[in-house]
Amino acid sequence: MTVVNTETIPGMNVVEVKGLVQGNTVRAKNIGRDIAAGFKNMVGGELRGYTELLTESRREAMSRMIAQAAALGANAVVNVRFSTSAITSGASEMMAYGTAVVAEPATRS
Repeated sequence: MTVVNTETIPGMNVVEVKGLVQGNTVRAKNIGRDIAAGFKNMVGGELRGYTELLTESRREAMSRMIAQAAALGANAVVNVRFSTSAITSGASEMMAYGTAVVAEPATRS
Protein backbone atom coordinates (compact mmCIF):
# COMPACT_ATOMS: atom_id res chain seq x y z
CA MET A 1 0.00 0.00 0.00
CA THR A 2 1.46 3.33 -1.07
CA VAL A 3 0.65 6.10 1.43
CA VAL A 4 1.52 9.71 0.62
CA ASN A 5 0.56 13.13 1.92
CA THR A 6 0.49 14.57 -1.61
CA GLU A 7 -2.39 14.60 -4.08
CA THR A 8 -0.45 12.58 -6.64
CA ILE A 9 2.09 9.77 -6.67
CA PRO A 10 5.07 10.44 -8.93
CA GLY A 11 5.18 7.96 -11.82
CA MET A 12 1.62 6.75 -11.13
CA ASN A 13 -1.80 7.64 -12.47
CA VAL A 14 -4.90 7.47 -10.29
CA VAL A 15 -7.38 5.37 -12.27
CA GLU A 16 -10.10 5.02 -9.65
CA VAL A 17 -11.10 6.82 -6.47
CA LYS A 18 -12.48 4.47 -3.83
CA GLY A 19 -13.36 7.15 -1.30
CA LEU A 20 -12.40 8.69 2.00
CA VAL A 21 -10.77 6.35 4.51
CA GLN A 22 -9.87 6.96 8.11
CA GLY A 23 -8.43 5.25 11.12
CA ASN A 24 -8.41 6.45 14.68
CA THR A 25 -7.42 5.50 18.18
CA VAL A 26 -8.15 7.03 21.56
CA ARG A 27 -5.36 6.75 24.09
CA ALA A 28 -5.12 7.72 27.73
CA LYS A 29 -2.04 8.67 29.67
CA ASN A 30 -0.94 6.32 32.41
CA ILE A 31 0.23 7.09 35.93
CA GLY A 32 3.85 6.09 35.19
CA ARG A 33 4.10 8.47 32.26
CA ASP A 34 2.39 11.24 34.25
CA ILE A 35 4.85 10.94 37.14
CA ALA A 36 7.85 10.92 34.81
CA ALA A 37 6.43 13.87 32.85
CA GLY A 38 5.87 15.80 36.09
CA PHE A 39 9.53 15.43 37.03
CA LYS A 40 10.66 16.30 33.50
CA ASN A 41 8.50 19.44 33.55
CA MET A 42 10.54 20.68 36.50
CA VAL A 43 13.87 20.41 34.69
CA GLY A 44 12.79 20.70 31.06
CA GLY A 45 13.42 18.46 28.08
CA GLU A 46 11.57 15.96 25.96
CA LEU A 47 8.72 14.03 27.52
CA ARG A 48 9.75 10.68 26.03
CA GLY A 49 6.81 8.76 27.47
CA TYR A 50 4.39 11.06 25.68
CA THR A 51 6.48 11.00 22.49
CA GLU A 52 6.24 7.19 22.51
CA LEU A 53 2.49 7.36 23.17
CA LEU A 54 2.03 9.71 20.22
CA THR A 55 4.15 7.51 17.95
CA GLU A 56 2.13 4.41 18.92
CA SER A 57 -1.11 6.30 18.33
CA ARG A 58 -0.02 7.48 14.86
CA ARG A 59 0.99 3.93 13.87
CA GLU A 60 -2.30 2.45 15.07
CA ALA A 61 -4.44 5.11 13.34
CA MET A 62 -2.48 4.71 10.10
CA SER A 63 -2.72 0.92 10.25
CA ARG A 64 -6.50 1.13 10.61
CA MET A 65 -6.74 3.61 7.73
CA ILE A 66 -4.67 1.30 5.50
CA ALA A 67 -6.85 -1.69 6.43
CA GLN A 68 -9.97 0.27 5.48
CA ALA A 69 -8.40 1.24 2.13
CA ALA A 70 -7.41 -2.38 1.42
CA ALA A 71 -10.97 -3.53 2.19
CA LEU A 72 -12.19 -1.12 -0.51
CA GLY A 73 -9.75 -2.58 -3.04
CA ALA A 74 -7.37 0.39 -3.07
CA ASN A 75 -3.63 0.06 -3.52
CA ALA A 76 -2.77 3.58 -2.36
CA VAL A 77 -3.96 6.37 -0.09
CA VAL A 78 -3.26 9.93 -1.17
CA ASN A 79 -3.54 13.29 0.58
CA VAL A 80 -3.04 11.70 4.02
CA ARG A 81 -3.45 13.93 7.05
CA PHE A 82 -3.33 13.46 10.81
CA SER A 83 -5.57 15.14 13.35
CA THR A 84 -5.71 15.08 17.13
CA SER A 85 -8.39 16.09 19.59
CA ALA A 86 -8.92 15.90 23.33
CA ILE A 87 -11.69 13.48 24.28
CA THR A 88 -11.60 13.88 28.07
CA SER A 89 -9.05 15.01 30.59
CA GLY A 90 -6.10 12.70 30.05
CA ALA A 91 -7.36 11.04 26.85
CA SER A 92 -6.83 12.11 23.24
CA GLU A 93 -7.81 10.87 19.82
CA MET A 94 -5.39 10.48 16.92
CA MET A 95 -6.97 10.24 13.49
CA ALA A 96 -5.37 9.50 10.12
CA TYR A 97 -7.42 10.12 6.99
CA GLY A 98 -6.98 10.32 3.25
CA THR A 99 -8.40 9.26 -0.10
CA ALA A 100 -8.20 5.59 -1.07
CA VAL A 101 -7.35 5.14 -4.75
CA VAL A 102 -6.27 2.60 -7.31
CA ALA A 103 -3.05 3.80 -8.92
CA GLU A 104 -1.21 2.31 -11.88
CA PRO A 105 2.22 3.05 -13.32
CA ALA A 106 2.10 5.95 -15.76
CA THR A 107 2.71 4.96 -19.34
CA ARG A 108 5.05 7.02 -21.47
CA SER A 109 4.03 7.99 -24.97
